[in-house]
Amino acid sequence: MPPGIYCPMEFWSKGENQNIQVDFLLPTGIYLNLSVPCNASLGTIKQVVWKHAQYEPLYHMLSDPEAYVFTCINQTAEQQELEDEQRRLCDIQPFLPVLRLVAREGDRVKKLINSQISLLIGKGLHEFDSVQDPEVNDFRTKMCQFCEERAAKRQQLSWAAWMEYNFPLQLEPMAKGLGTGLLHTPTKNIFVNVKFQSGGVKHQFFCVDSLSHSASGHGSFADRSSPCGFTVSYSFSSPQLVVQAGLFHGNEMLCKTVSSSEVNVCSEPVWKQRLDFDINICDLPRMARLCFALYAVIEKAKKARSTKKKSKKAVSKDCPIAWVNVMLFDYKDQLKTGECCLHMWSSFPDEKGELLNPMGTVQCNPNTESAAALLICFPNVASHPVYYPSFDSLYALCCDSHEQKLQLKEILERRSHTELYEHEKDLVWKMRHDIRDQYPQALAKLLTITKWNKHEDVAQMISLLQSWPELPVLNALELLDFSFPDRYVGSFAINSLKKLTDHELFQYLLQLVQVLKYESYLDCELTKFLLDRALSNRKIGHFLFWHLRSEMHVPAVALRFGLILEAYCRGSTHHMKVLMKQGEALSKMKALNEFVKLSSPKATKPQAKEMMHVCMKQETYLEALSHLQSPLNPSIILTEVCVDQCTFMDSKMKPLWIVFNNEETGGGGVGIIFKNGDDLRQDMLTLQMIQLMDVLWKQEGLDLRMTPYGCLSTGDKTGLIEVVMHSDTIANIQLNKSNMAATAAFNKDALLNWLKSKNPGDALEQAIEEFTLACAGYCVATYVLGIGDRHSDNIMIRETGQLFHIDFGHFLGNFKTKFGINRERVPFILTYDFVHVIQQGKTNNSEKFERFRGYCEKAYMILRRHGPLFLHLFALMKAAGLPELSCSKDIQYLKDSLALGKTDEEALKHFRLKFNEALRESWKTKVNWLAHNVSKDNRQ
Repeated sequence: MPPGIYCPMEFWSKGENQNIQVDFLLPTGIYLNLSVPCNASLGTIKQVVWKHAQYEPLYHMLSDPEAYVFTCINQTAEQQELEDEQRRLCDIQPFLPVLRLVAREGDRVKKLINSQISLLIGKGLHEFDSVQDPEVNDFRTKMCQFCEERAAKRQQLSWAAWMEYNFPLQLEPMAKGLGTGLLHTPTKNIFVNVKFQSGGVKHQFFCVDSLSHSASGHGSFADRSSPCGFTVSYSFSSPQLVVQAGLFHGNEMLCKTVSSSEVNVCSEPVWKQRLDFDINICDLPRMARLCFALYAVIEKAKKARSTKKKSKKAVSKDCPIAWVNVMLFDYKDQLKTGECCLHMWSSFPDEKGELLNPMGTVQCNPNTESAAALLICFPNVASHPVYYPSFDSLYALCCDSHEQKLQLKEILERRSHTELYEHEKDLVWKMRHDIRDQYPQALAKLLTITKWNKHEDVAQMISLLQSWPELPVLNALELLDFSFPDRYVGSFAINSLKKLTDHELFQYLLQLVQVLKYESYLDCELTKFLLDRALSNRKIGHFLFWHLRSEMHVPAVALRFGLILEAYCRGSTHHMKVLMKQGEALSKMKALNEFVKLSSPKATKPQAKEMMHVCMKQETYLEALSHLQSPLNPSIILTEVCVDQCTFMDSKMKPLWIVFNNEETGGGGVGIIFKNGDDLRQDMLTLQMIQLMDVLWKQEGLDLRMTPYGCLSTGDKTGLIEVVMHSDTIANIQLNKSNMAATAAFNKDALLNWLKSKNPGDALEQAIEEFTLACAGYCVATYVLGIGDRHSDNIMIRETGQLFHIDFGHFLGNFKTKFGINRERVPFILTYDFVHVIQQGKTNNSEKFERFRGYCEKAYMILRRHGPLFLHLFALMKAAGLPELSCSKDIQYLKDSLALGKTDEEALKHFRLKFNEALRESWKTKVNWLAHNVSKDNRQ
C-alpha cells in the first residue's frame, strides 16, 4: 500500500485481533510497510519496527529505540507526537495509517505530561501556545506556578492528611452547615475607529473604514452572514447595515446606546460618523464592557389593509447578524488603546428583540476564518497609559467627600430593590453606612441602586465594602450573579464563601462553574478559589474537572475552561492517571453506543445484544472498562465489567446499561447508564435541587427517604446516570400485574401487591412507610420545580418501598403539549393507587392519609423558608444555556410555586388547594398512563 492512501474512519472499527497495514518512515529515510495488530501498543509496534529495520540499509546509523518517538497526522489534520507509548494504535486512530519516527527532543517527562494533558482535556496545548495574547500567557504562567506549589506542599502531608485528601469523608447531612437565620433574607471585517473628544470628557467611537472581503472568498457580507429570510409577497428595498454600540456594567446600561448611520450592503460599505456616549471617562466603572451588534435593516413595502387605498406602507425590520463584546480596561487595569480585531459571534433573533448581548462572553469567536471581524481602534487619550484608579485612590476620594448624618428607615424590609422609587433609592444610598451596620445582608440591594456611571459613588461603595461584615453563604452566592461584575464585589463574595466546608462547596459546585462564564478576565478570584479547593480535596477536583471538561466543545468557554483544566492537571499529576482511565472508558462506551445504533436497525434486540457482548469481550474493551474509579462517585471502584448483564435500552439514542462488579469495596453490582445524544445538564440541575431539598428537610428533622441518584454530563450530549438497583418502573409493575395493557393503569392493587411480594411479613409495614415518606417528598419537589412529562415509565419504586422520579427533561412549568392540548393537567402526581398504598390497602384509613398530607405540608413550608436560596441557584445557572432556563421569566415559576409574595398562612392555603386539585384530578393522570401503556407495552 503506497504511503498516504486514504484511510476512512471505518478503517479503525475493525476487530481488535485483526492486523492492518501501516507505513513506517524511519529517521534514515527507509520506508517500511508492516502488518501490525490493531490493538498493539506503540511500544510493541516500535519493537516490531526495530526487528525489521535491522535487515534494512543504514541500520547502523540508528540510535537506541528510546531516542525516537512516533509522530502522525491526527484526525484534526495536525502533526502529533505520540509520547505515551502505552496507548494502542486503535485508540490513537491517525488520519492515515502512516507513522514516522523522529529523534526525541526536549524533556521527555515534560512532553509526556503535556501530551497526556492535551488528550485529557480534549484540546492540544499547542493551541494555547499559539494564542498571541499576553493575558493568556500570564494566566498560564501564574496558575501553573500556583498549582505546582500546591502540589509540592501536598507531597509534605502526613499519611493521615494524604488519605483525607484522596478519600474525603462522606457523611449524611446533619443539622449543621448554613444555619437557620441566614436563609430568611430574601468573515467580513468592520473597521471602526474609536476616538475621544478633546480633553477626554466624552467617550466616542468613529466608524471610518470599510467592510472588506474576507479570506474565505464568499460573496457580500449580507449574503453570507445574515440569517434573515424574505417573504415573496413583499417587495423590499436594498438592506441597510448598521452598527449599534452600548456600554454596560453587568446587565445595567451605563448610558443610552448609539448606532451608526445606515449604509447600503455592498462590497465595501463605509461609515463616516462619530458615535458619542453620554458618559465621562472618569465615570467608567472598572468592569465596563463595550458591546457591539451588527444588524441589517430591511424595509418592506406591503399593501395597506384598506381596499380603497392603493398606497403602500413601508415596514422596517431589524435582522441581527453578529455581536461581540470587549472590555474597556485590560486585565492589567489599563484603558485599552490601539487597534483591536474582534471576531464576532453569530446572532439569532430572541423573544425580546435585543441586538446587544451584554451577558455574552468577552472572548472573541475562535473560528476566525468564517466569523465577521470588527476592527476597532482605541485612541490614546493621554500622553501616558491611563490606568483605573487604585484602591488607595478610590478610598482617598471617598474620604474627601462630605457625609450627611444618616437616618435608617425600613425601606429594605418593605420593598425589594426592583420596586424602589427614585427618591427611595436616593435614601437607601444616603443611609448606606447604617445598612452596613444593621442590614449587612441587604448588600445586593445597595449594589443594585449604586450608580456605577458615577465615579464618586463607585469610590464610596468600594470603600464601604472594605468594612462590610462577612456575609452568609446565601447572600454571597447572590453577589456572584452577572448583575454584580465589579471585581471588589466578586472578591468580597469569594472571601465570604471561603468558610464553606467541602461538603457545602460540593453542593454548589455546579453553579460556581457556570459563574466562571460571567468573569471578564482569566485571572479572577473565583478561578483561584476553585483551584485551591480542588487541589485540597480530590473529590472536588474530580467533579470540577468533569464540569469543565463537559463543556470544552463550546467555543465561547473552551479557552478559559481549557486553561483551568491545564492548571489543575499540572497541580495534580497523580490524579491525571485516574481521569485518563475514566476518559478511556467513556471513549469505549461511546464507540460501543455508536456500534449498537448501527446494529439495531439491522437485527433483532437479542441479536444486537449478542453483538454488543462480543464487542465488549474484546481485550481493549475489557481493559478499558475494568479497575477504574466511577466518574459518578470516585469512592466506588468498578472492578470489572459484567458483560453478560449489560444491555441497551429501547429509546431512540440506545443508552447503554452497563453493570460492574464492586468486589474491592465489598458491595454488589454497580449499574451505570451511558447516554450519547441527550443533554444531561438539566437532569444534573434537577437532581442537585432534589438533593438540596433532602439536606434542608433533614436539617429540620424530616427524612423523606429521597433518592437523588448520580448524574454527570461528561461531554457534548454525553454523560452517565447511576442505576438505582433493585427497583422498577410503575409501568412495568402495572403491566406485569395485569393481563392487558389497557387495564393496567387502573389496577390500584398492582403497586401494593408488588410491595407485598418484595417485603413479606412484618417488612411490609416499613416498606409502606418508606413509600409514604418518599411519595410526600417527590410530590412537593416536582410541584416546586415544575417538573413535567410525568408518566408511569419515569416514576420508579425500589424494592424497599422508596418511590422516586427519573428523566427530568422538562421543568419550571415547561409542560409538554400535544395538538395544542396541555398533557400536564395536575400540579403533581398523586394517583389513587398511591393513596391505596399509603392507606395500606384500606379505604377508610384516613389517619395514614392525613399523616401523609402533613408530611407534604411541612416539606413545602420548609422549602418556602429557603426560597431565596433556590432562586439564586437557578439564577446562577442561566449561564448554562439550558433551553428552559435562559431568562428571569423562567425563574418566575419558582416564585409562584413557593408563593414567595404571600404570608405563611396564604402560602399554606395555596398549597392545600394544589394538593386537593392533584388528588381530585388524578383520573386524568391515569388516562395519560393508559395511553402511554398502550402505545408502549414495555413489560419486562
